[in-house]
Amino acid sequence: MTLKDTADEWRITATATPFTGNKTSVRTDDVVMPGGSVATRDYQVHPGSVAVLALDDEGRVLVIKQYRHPVRHRLWEIPAGLLDIPGENPLHAAQRELYEEAHVKAEDWRVLTDIYSSPGGCDEAIRVFLARDLSEADGERFEVDEEEADMEHARVPLDELVRGVLAGDLHHNCLVVGVLSLVAAQNGDGLDALRPADAPWPARPFEA
Repeated sequence: MTLKDTADEWRITATATPFTGNKTSVRTDDVVMPGGSVATRDYQVHPGSVAVLALDDEGRVLVIKQYRHPVRHRLWEIPAGLLDIPGENPLHAAQRELYEEAHVKAEDWRVLTDIYSSPGGCDEAIRVFLARDLSEADGERFEVDEEEADMEHARVPLDELVRGVLAGDLHHNCLVVGVLSLVAAQNGDGLDALRPADAPWPARPFEA
């Protein structure tokens, strides 16, 4: 048996957007259920995101610590950001985020995994990249503000991050999924067998 998620769309009889924010909005759909009844579903409409698991030559992962107000925590994360431009190439967005948040560039890029962050209440799709062959970025550092102005940076051995995830000490979804996916890839067919950086992404189609 081959397990694979499949695209589908149930009939919508009415839709509304009761809230529109700076980057995201909330949509309310009346959806026809299999038995014919109609149920109301509220969800966040999101442009999508990219994240970068940057692995250096010593087997350490580049992580940042950032305040996240909705959960009232400072979380250890991997560099990530929104797909601000509709149809934007996700690799270009990931390269931009790695530069802006860590002033780092990478020569080798692969797709590590694709996820939906919270599909029961949000349509956010995230592509997590693996970046290797790291070096300091050229030019001046990007000037950050707001929560990013208070970020901490570190390079942490992969094994230490795995222990933190399994101990319940690390919670950010991109870090958790990225770290465990990396270990699975290393123990499976190897990192060079991962999808290329420009692999198709049906959840957020883009131009190469």
